[in-house]
Amino acid sequence: MQQTLMTMTLMKGWLVVGFWAAVQVIVATVILVITPATALAAEPVSTGHWGKTAIGEQDTVAYHSAAVQQNHQALRGSERYRVSWQGADWYFASQASADKFRADPQRYRPQYNGHCSNALSLGEGLIATDGTVWEFFDDQLHLFYAERGRQRWLKGDWKHYRSQADAAWSKLVAE
Repeated sequence: MQQTLMTMTLMKGWLVVGFWAAVQVIVATVILVITPATALAAEPVSTGHWGKTAIGEQDTVAYHSAAVQQNHQALRGSERYRVSWQGADWYFASQASADKFRADPQRYRPQYNGHCSNALSLGEGLIATDGTVWEFFDDQLHLFYAERGRQRWLKGDWKHYRSQADAAWSKLVAE
């Protein structure tokens, strides 16, 4: 009889523990479902101080065109061709550019989601850019806060700078 009572008490204890474990799983699931995905996994995007427009409204797909690269002039996008990605609004100069970005944002987004590559390489953290100072290094688009940073990369060991920026970016997005 005493052994039966002991067994029943243990079973009741396990049921209570099991119940609370189930409640925790349900609560965690509800939180995941109601929390936007961008709040959980979005990497920071270079936006202005007011609003959430990426890289100064520049068309990030256009940088990859021969005409823009030849003139080295960024092409401003329009709110009319807007794509929301990573919690920011990306503007494009045409529907074709917006469609290309929507289909493959990783291909067209600038490194570090438009934050200054030079600042990251110097350990200065996330410095927003307006998308007007830029350069391709190893077929990757890098944006800079100022021409001085771009010139540092052009005249210096950009591969070393890039590895420093990569390490800083990885650390910042892991936090």
